[in-house]
Amino acid sequence: MASVNKVIIVGNLGRDPETRTFPSGGRVCNVTIATTERWKDKTSGEMKELTEWHRVVFNDRLAEIAGEYLRKGSQVYVEGSLRTRKYTDKDGVEKYATEIRADEMKMLGKREGMGGPSGDDDGGYDSAPRRQAAAPSRAPAPAPAAQRPAASKPASGFDDMDDDIPF
Repeated sequence: MASVNKVIIVGNLGRDPETRTFPSGGRVCNVTIATTERWKDKTSGEMKELTEWHRVVFNDRLAEIAGEYLRKGSQVYVEGSLRTRKYTDKDGVEKYATEIRADEMKMLGKREGMGGPSGDDDGGYDSAPRRQAAAPSRAPAPAPAAQRPAASKPASGFDDMDDDIPF
């Protein structure tokens, strides 16, 4: 029987990403993501909460994107696999660390200027650096359907969009 090593988490960053570039040009970005589980205790009736912290490692292009756009509090969806690595600490003691090696990442939450109130730090990626989008140019009104040539296809409405997310 085949085995599966797949992890999917949705949570919030506990601190700003730490990105490093190697002499070879490769990049790695480390983050910690908190996931919180809430439930009502059946015996006492009170609400309980358990927060779990996950170490996540992004590599190469995903590391570049995570380092540029994610910030402390950002809500993020991550898919990947578990990896356990062995290392020796500064005192010479061998230790193990289990991390999620991310294969896919999606930024969740809202962006500044996208229809919601801005200025509140609610875990979205409002504080991510971004360039100012150019105002869309006004296109001439399309000709009525009777005057349009049969071979032309209707405009999709997406031709004037300026999206600054790099994926």
